[in-house]
Amino acid sequence: MKTQTPYTELMNRARTVALLHSCSSVLHWDQQTQMPKAGAAHRGEQLALLARLAHKEATDPKIRDLLIEAESEPCEADSFEAANLREFRHAFDRARKIPPRLVEELARATALANEAWAEARAAADFAKFRPHLETIVALKCEEAAAIGWSAHPYDALLDEYEPGASTAELRTLFAELSAGLVPLLQQLADAKQRPDRGVLERDYPIDRQRLFAESAAAAIGFDFRAGRLDTTTHPFCSGFGPGDCRITTRYNPRGFHEAFFGVLHEAGHGLYEQNLPAARFGEPAAQSCSLGIHESQSRLWENLVGRGRPFWDHFFPRLRQTFPTVADVDPDAFHRAINDVRPSFIRVEADEATYNLHIALRFELEQALVSGDLAVADLPAAWNARFRTLFGLEVPNDREGCLQDIHWSFGGLGYFPTYSLGNLYAAQFLRAARRALPDLDDAFRHGDFRPLAGWLAANIHSQGRRFRAARLCERVTGAPLSVAPFLDALRAKLVPLYGL
Repeated sequence: MKTQTPYTELMNRARTVALLHSCSSVLHWDQQTQMPKAGAAHRGEQLALLARLAHKEATDPKIRDLLIEAESEPCEADSFEAANLREFRHAFDRARKIPPRLVEELARATALANEAWAEARAAADFAKFRPHLETIVALKCEEAAAIGWSAHPYDALLDEYEPGASTAELRTLFAELSAGLVPLLQQLADAKQRPDRGVLERDYPIDRQRLFAESAAAAIGFDFRAGRLDTTTHPFCSGFGPGDCRITTRYNPRGFHEAFFGVLHEAGHGLYEQNLPAARFGEPAAQSCSLGIHESQSRLWENLVGRGRPFWDHFFPRLRQTFPTVADVDPDAFHRAINDVRPSFIRVEADEATYNLHIALRFELEQALVSGDLAVADLPAAWNARFRTLFGLEVPNDREGCLQDIHWSFGGLGYFPTYSLGNLYAAQFLRAARRALPDLDDAFRHGDFRPLAGWLAANIHSQGRRFRAARLCERVTGAPLSVAPFLDALRAKLVPLYGL
């Protein structure tokens, strides 16, 4: 029998870790959709066990020698093999710095915190969530200290979601984005022609919303033979592995846009998961490139395609058939309504133009929490004050303020900036796709989304993490990431809609 090479043994170990993480993902999905509330403590023990086993496997001292041997062998540049070794080394060096005790404590704490967050959000009472968040912030700060950082402790947490990015780089990017957004937002605010959002706030029965959203998700390519749609408090997508990708949403019977665009968003994530190289499941380079790239796929389908007129040239007649309540609505009025720009409280329901202000707020507060400049107890007041400055609105309660997102309950400090990165990547990717496929809008009008879906699958999804995000962007678009395509796309769509 042929002895395994160091490389093949590393890949086998990587698959074992991936399977353990996949099992954890199933338990997380179940907790959000099916699990009785009383099961949180036991679920925490289950997740802690899996986290300990995965961490033990990922940090086995034998891996160091295997890596040294494998890295000494010749390997073709830009191959999956080279990327696997690069990413395995990165993950190993990071994981071995984190104590097993901390891994288990985080798994337990977040399982309990998730249930506490859901109750606190329902009651609009931050006090119910505060002790859990204090625990999580303390544990994440300990994690950052264990990993190490040079400029800001936030860098260590950001690296988990956007490898290679830095807090300083993101600050510069946010500054450039704000410099372009502020005058545009002022221009739109001064416009005399305003969309009527009322057409989105009529009676939309939930059962019909689900059927309509599922049909749209299937049309853009989400495979329901290998996925499903469920209901939850906060929408998300879970890719468990080949053949099993779950998306979720929440419904408002008086708000069509909330669930529909949420499903398009999560289906965009789902397309990425369903088109990763299945035969390489478990290999480090076969996972998604980064969360910024992942978010680019969800934001692209939700906003750049889903809020575009060609998309609704196809779907609006079906909308009228499904919801008699919009029989009297003009297609132009509907298109203006789904692209209405105005300050609002809830991030996941925000328009394209103000959405990044929501991310800037969270990015600022997370840095302050991690650096120790902001105490968890002072978070609601800090949130409300900064929200007033950015949006000119008074936050009415914690549910519409600092409790609206699930991310902090699962320890996701460092996650939020990837949404803005996703917006920028999405615009730049779609610009490149239009150069390669100049008839995209005609295809959309005829309900054919296969050309774009295929282009994304070939150029982004199937590449996994073969290239880091910055390099992938340059390979796909021919240029480094820039705020210009995003701002250009916003102006091109919104300025005419507002009669400017």
